[in-house]
Amino acid sequence: MPADLLFELGCEEIPAKMLARALDDLPALVEARLAAARLVHAGVRALGTPRRLAVIVKQLGDRQPDLSEEVVGPPASAAFAADGSVTKAGQGFAAKNGVDPAALVKREVAGKKGLYVVALRSVVGQATRGLLPDLLADVARSIAWPKSQRWGWSEATFVRPVQWLVALFGGEVVPLSWAGITSGRHSRGHRFLSQGPVEIATAEAYVEALRAAHVVVDPELRRDMVRRELTRLESETGLRVRPDEPLLAEVIHLGEYPVGVSGAFDPSFLEVPEEIIVTAMRTHQRYFAMEHPDGRLANRFATMMATIVKDPVVVQRGNEYVIASRLADAKFFFAEDRKKSFEQWNEKLAGVVFQAKLGDKAKTIGHKVKRLEAIARAVAAAASSPEGVAAEVAKFCKADLASSAVGEFPELQGVMGKHYARYFGLGEAVAVGIEQHWWPKGQGAALPSFAPGALVALADRMDTIVGCFAVGLEPSGSADPFGLRRAAIGIWQILLANPDWRVFRKLFEETRNALASQGVIVEDTVKLDEFFRARLRGIFIESGIPAQDVDAALAKGFHDPDDAKHRALGCGKISKESREVFKRVANILDDARAKKLVPSGTVDTTLFVAPDNVEHRLHAAIMRAQHNEQKPRHDRNYVAVFDSLEQLGAPVAAFFDRGGVMVMDPDPKLRDNRLALLNWFIGPYMAIADFRLLGGAA
Repeated sequence: MPADLLFELGCEEIPAKMLARALDDLPALVEARLAAARLVHAGVRALGTPRRLAVIVKQLGDRQPDLSEEVVGPPASAAFAADGSVTKAGQGFAAKNGVDPAALVKREVAGKKGLYVVALRSVVGQATRGLLPDLLADVARSIAWPKSQRWGWSEATFVRPVQWLVALFGGEVVPLSWAGITSGRHSRGHRFLSQGPVEIATAEAYVEALRAAHVVVDPELRRDMVRRELTRLESETGLRVRPDEPLLAEVIHLGEYPVGVSGAFDPSFLEVPEEIIVTAMRTHQRYFAMEHPDGRLANRFATMMATIVKDPVVVQRGNEYVIASRLADAKFFFAEDRKKSFEQWNEKLAGVVFQAKLGDKAKTIGHKVKRLEAIARAVAAAASSPEGVAAEVAKFCKADLASSAVGEFPELQGVMGKHYARYFGLGEAVAVGIEQHWWPKGQGAALPSFAPGALVALADRMDTIVGCFAVGLEPSGSADPFGLRRAAIGIWQILLANPDWRVFRKLFEETRNALASQGVIVEDTVKLDEFFRARLRGIFIESGIPAQDVDAALAKGFHDPDDAKHRALGCGKISKESREVFKRVANILDDARAKKLVPSGTVDTTLFVAPDNVEHRLHAAIMRAQHNEQKPRHDRNYVAVFDSLEQLGAPVAAFFDRGGVMVMDPDPKLRDNRLALLNWFIGPYMAIADFRLLGGAA
């Protein structure tokens, strides 16, 4: 009978981020091992705390199903001799699959020519209980960790030393040994709140048995507990906890039994920009910031203890003492930074290497800033944005990297630049631009909303990409150490959010010029084109546009991403019949070009001699269609443009089928005129998308 399986690995404390990743990866790992063992089940659930990682498999079958399958072997001519006897190749194939050579049969196999030898293999399913020891040990050793340890005399590796194993199938212990530990049914409760081992009767009883021992093994239940504790602290303080889902996702993996506690810090620290305070609390101590109902940062924090304590005030004071030291450092850094200037920081960065392979004239951050000024100024003019503001943002956009505050809190790059720009009187436009030139900071993150900041963001990313490609540092396979793919995606996201700019070509050329002025020459632009095209393709496909429509549109240009997107969306509205018509015409023209018959640019109506005036009717229909599609094309309404193509279906069909027109007529004049007519027909549409790449075409 099917039964639930429990496997728990108990160990020393696992770092929170590593635990979160393991909980995400474990179900797929277990499912893969069960599938390889041909064991059916009703689902896999991962559970865990810092001291344990567990998996429960629901309704695991008690044995493998019997296996009957056909295994295709070598060609029959290789497996059987001329006299019908089995060759050594055939005998080896039979032995490999555990069948009698006499049981081999000859058979035709789909997708292959001739007869092949086939083994009819039957395997009796084994009992699950006998398979589990090796399977579970394999699961334990196969969990991927960023870093693993060895301990004692064991050769096994794990994220932390393993202390106990629990393995139960249907209430009975699965006997296995791994990492020097033998499995049993006894787990361990909370390190401080529970005494002695915790006996687990069955997999179904696991969660509640540990809950009784003050261990909340289900991460989602811990998430709910943390939220309830934060709500309690809000009620007690009259403040709000600032929402922070990434921090919450980490905090739930810091302890086995979360209990909230609040604390306070000296209000004088609020003189420091709140981003420093929040970052210091969040990054160093995993504290949640608290705020007043109007959104102002309060001088309080919320955090989670991993246990119940006799006197929470003692814990509160300890946390307050620690954060006071952190905030005192932050206040000191902020005060010291205000004694400097952007010019001093830029002077310091002039000697900091950005990319050594760019050469002595282009390798430092100072060199990069000069390039960004030139690029931003030129692109701003093309985008009808104030050139001076963009250039000033570019000039100071990296300066805060040399500040003490950013040195201590790197994640505040740009944020501190904004505050210092305000303090030094550079103006709100420059301040906001400095911060936003770092945006977007990741997938789904906010895009720069201020034009000068967005333009410098484009210049910064393009400079990094083109410079790295110029010196042979382009991404390879999955390796992208300089984040060039992410930078390219950022460029496309910004341009798609600002469709009126249409500055990609200008951005690219100005970047090449800026690098060339410092001795860095970009020779292979084809590789760069393909790199950018591939990133835009990925964005469009991820948004839901079919790949074939994207490919057809991008084949006709990608430098204006908004236009390319509209063209790709338009392709999706083209009927199968119209795609077939266009493909037929395109094939004829391609064949003609292959024979060096280049269609002329003009159509001579006096050479229309086909019966029933099919040439005249097609010519008139094309004129009407091209007239009707001019405004939609100007408005990038390519769905309406392709409506005109749909209307040409009947005249084209009459031209080819009912009219019996021979395009490749023996008369060169008639032939060339008909090729010109077809070329005139498809030209406007071919400029939008390459129909030959669309599915559904003949």
